[in-house]
Amino acid sequence: MIPVKSTEEQRDDYTRAITEKWDEATSDQKRRGRDWYITAHELAVEISGGDAKKGAGVLAALSANKSWSENCRLARKAFTEGIARGHVRDALTKADRIMQGTDPAEVLPMKLKTGCFYLCIADPENTESVVIDRHAHDIAVRQTYGQRERGLGAFQRYNVLADCYRTAARQIGEVPSKVQAVTWVAHIERSHTAGAV
Repeated sequence: MIPVKSTEEQRDDYTRAITEKWDEATSDQKRRGRDWYITAHELAVEISGGDAKKGAGVLAALSANKSWSENCRLARKAFTEGIARGHVRDALTKADRIMQGTDPAEVLPMKLKTGCFYLCIADPENTESVVIDRHAHDIAVRQTYGQRERGLGAFQRYNVLADCYRTAARQIGEVPSKVQAVTWVAHIERSHTAGAV
C-alpha cells in the first residue's frame, strides 16, 4: 500500500510510471482511451432518456466490483424497470435515489472513485476529476496487486495518485481522465495478453 503522505520523490516516480504507460500505448489504444468517457457519456444520455447527470450517476453507483459490460447492463435494466437490481444494497439504494431525482453529488462519495467516475462520465472534458481504480493504482506503482488491499478508500492516498495523474496529464498535454483511460486500456490489454488481470 502506498504511503498516505508520499514523498516528492515517490510522487515523481508514480507520475513517471503513468507517462511511461501512456508512451507504451498504441495509437489505437490512445484513440479508444480518449473516446472512452465520451462513449460512456453518450450511453448515460441514452439510458436516462436525455439526462446525462442521472445516467452517469446510476452508472457510477452500480460500478463497484463490476465489469464495464455488467455495469452497463445493470444501469440500462435499472432505467428500463424503474428499480435497480443485481448489486449490493448500498449501490442499489444510491442508484434508486438518483433515478428518483436526487442529485448524484448528494449520494455518491465525490472525492473517491465512484464520485469521480460520475463526474468524468457526466462531463468527459472535466479537467479535475480522476478515476483511481485498482488498475490506475497498479499503473502508478508499476506492480499488479491482484487481490491485495490498495487502501484507496483513504482520501489522502486516493488524492496522491489523482494528483500524479493530473501532473502526468499536464506533461502530456491532455485531460486527466483521458490519460487515465488511455493508460487503463493499455494496461488491461497488456495484462490480458500476459494472462493476468
